[in-house]
Amino acid sequence: MKKKMVSVLLAAAMTASLAAGCGSSTEQSADSADSTVSGDDAQQDAEVEDTKEAEEETPSAGASYTVAIVKQMDHASLDEIAAAVEEELDAIAAENGVTIEYETYSGQGDQSMLTQIGTQVVSEQVDVIIPIATLAAQVMAACAEESQTPVVFAAISDPEAAEMTGIDYVTGTSDALNTAFILDMMLAQNPDVQKVGLLYSLSEDNSKTPIAEAKEYLDSKGIAYVEKTGNTNDEVITAASSLVSEDVDAVFTPTDNVVMAAAANVSETLTDAGIPFYTGADSFVRSGAFATCGVNYTDLGHETADLAYRAITEGMADLDDYYLMDGGIITVNTETAEALGVDYSVFNDMGEVVEVTTTGE
Repeated sequence: MKKKMVSVLLAAAMTASLAAGCGSSTEQSADSADSTVSGDDAQQDAEVEDTKEAEEETPSAGASYTVAIVKQMDHASLDEIAAAVEEELDAIAAENGVTIEYETYSGQGDQSMLTQIGTQVVSEQVDVIIPIATLAAQVMAACAEESQTPVVFAAISDPEAAEMTGIDYVTGTSDALNTAFILDMMLAQNPDVQKVGLLYSLSEDNSKTPIAEAKEYLDSKGIAYVEKTGNTNDEVITAASSLVSEDVDAVFTPTDNVVMAAAANVSETLTDAGIPFYTGADSFVRSGAFATCGVNYTDLGHETADLAYRAITEGMADLDDYYLMDGGIITVNTETAEALGVDYSVFNDMGEVVEVTTTGE
């Protein structure tokens, strides 16, 4: 079990000292309740009440919390988010003088395994569950229904379509795509695109809305498209090879976790064939895809951890159904661009461009 703990002895000692001082002032105020209160005494009493209210609203230093981080599966995007959540939880603990213990699990893309994990962490009475990706979030919400354990999801592209809204104990962050913008990038780089490949998994709720948006966009432009799907690594790789044989000019994949697991192989197949691969997340690009415009997953992980801490310490009542992360960062793999022999300088007029290379992860 991987746990992170922050020492809070010094903070606890300081809190005890402050509490003793406040206790003395409160006692003095109570003893003089029946007497006439001077202006100075009234001010002191008001300050005491303000201090008491602040203490009630602020989590006490020395408190201890437990967090379960549940990835839908292992791949670069979800790993990046999980690492960012862990990093931010450590920072929150240090900043607030509390202890946060966490463990990160992977459901390996298997619903039964995710259910086992959900049942276990709920029985352990963790303070909050942070599921990463849609299926993990859906399973964790179902497991936590009876206990009402707070569930703070990360990286659901369409929370409403995934039926993750309107649940009192659920909130989270969304990485919804601007599909039209990514396709604008595709046409800006190559105005002569005639046929686009759409590569996704039918089992991924994250892909439903952006694929529908892509079809609508391409229809409006009079551009043909070919759909290929897969639910396993081998099926996805075969689907990519089929798109090559279909002679497509470019391929688009949204934030699809199933395709992401095979992203390195898919990217290599398409790049070798001279086909630019546009995707829904920068982690695809770091695995060899050509370009994307979307959410920074490290930022998303940090925001999700902050939201989880609010859920623990402030409660769920004032939290929204979900929070949409800002995107707008264009990420380009320079090695892939060179291999394709394409010029991506046109993207400079469309937004902030971040250049990366293939990490091999």
